[in-house]
Amino acid sequence: MNILGIETSCDETAVCFVKCTGNPVKNTFEMKVVGNEVYSQIKLHEEFGGVVPMMAKREHAKNLIPLLRKILLASGLQISHENRESEQELRECLKKKIEEGNLEELFGREKEFFGEFVRFVEQLDATEIKNKIDTIAVTEGPGLEPALWMGIIFARALAFVFDIPLVPVNHMEGHILSVLPQQITFPALALLISGGHTELVHIPAWNTYKIIGQTRDDAIGEAFDKVARMLGLPYPGGPQISRLAEAQRATKTSTPEYILPRPMIHSKDYDFSFSGIKTAVLYSLRKNPSYVEDGLLHEPAPEVVAKEFEDAVTDVLLTKTFNAIDEFAIKTLIIGGGVVSNSFIRSRFEEKISEYPKTKLLIPSPEMRTDNALMIAVAGYVKKFTTTNSKQDLSKLSAKGNLSLT
Repeated sequence: MNILGIETSCDETAVCFVKCTGNPVKNTFEMKVVGNEVYSQIKLHEEFGGVVPMMAKREHAKNLIPLLRKILLASGLQISHENRESEQELRECLKKKIEEGNLEELFGREKEFFGEFVRFVEQLDATEIKNKIDTIAVTEGPGLEPALWMGIIFARALAFVFDIPLVPVNHMEGHILSVLPQQITFPALALLISGGHTELVHIPAWNTYKIIGQTRDDAIGEAFDKVARMLGLPYPGGPQISRLAEAQRATKTSTPEYILPRPMIHSKDYDFSFSGIKTAVLYSLRKNPSYVEDGLLHEPAPEVVAKEFEDAVTDVLLTKTFNAIDEFAIKTLIIGGGVVSNSFIRSRFEEKISEYPKTKLLIPSPEMRTDNALMIAVAGYVKKFTTTNSKQDLSKLSAKGNLSLT
């Protein structure tokens, strides 16, 4: 099956084209990446210290068509084809759908995006597109609704014009399935850690999810960014905190005088709270009125704060996760989401899992860790084998900012 994947849940515009074969349920799944394009907006949002939803939306509208053009060219499809008969057929089809109002109404106020879309598809060979793309998979949530909506508009319009099946995908399920084609043995547990989410998900079987724990306030990635801002570090904060923490560890100097709390580490549930750690950092900095000089923290040293913060949040993640492994007799632990790019967190989990010979740890490859279209395409393909009733009214498909796995 040839799948076009589209992801616009936050500040990455991502489009991919993959060839999927085999049955993931029977562990025969294989995927060949024909094209994979990601446009990151990090530089645009840096000055605001976080993602601005309407700015992200505009950038998605600007970049979806250029990225798809690259993907189609990578797949061997010629833009501005010579098949005049097919081109005329597509033009007549577009004209009819625009006159009916369905296509133009779909784009709503996005008139410029609509115009660019029409000009783009007029260059395509409708027959070749239908022969090349079997399914379109698009993120419907969770995420920033204005950003999600751009991907959904684009996917629905392509599906509508070329009469291609469309599959909506939960972004968090994408992170879980990003570990494929590695074999998942059930029962499984997924720790999803990103800028917007911190969740523990019990997975007893394919397409069966139960959220057993989640953050009560800040997501872990959000906490990293906020602490980085307190230290005068640029956005995004996660990599900056990790860099300083690693530098402090390299000195092999102990700092017993600077200790942060581990909120909820001994609670009997699997929920998280990272706001308290962030607040503890803030109070510790306020005790040193001259701590900032030239935009950098000096007392306590930023390396000391970064290391202890990273240690604290990692201790909480480890304790909660392995308590759940014990309780539910987990055979596969999956860690997904952007924060899994943190090498210290990965190393701590890799060390701890060695104490659990009956449990294997699955971590996605680097290109599958942050938001990407590959995981959305994979999740769309897996739905074919794990969902009995896939029929739904896609005309009502909309952005669901708070979409849950359950």
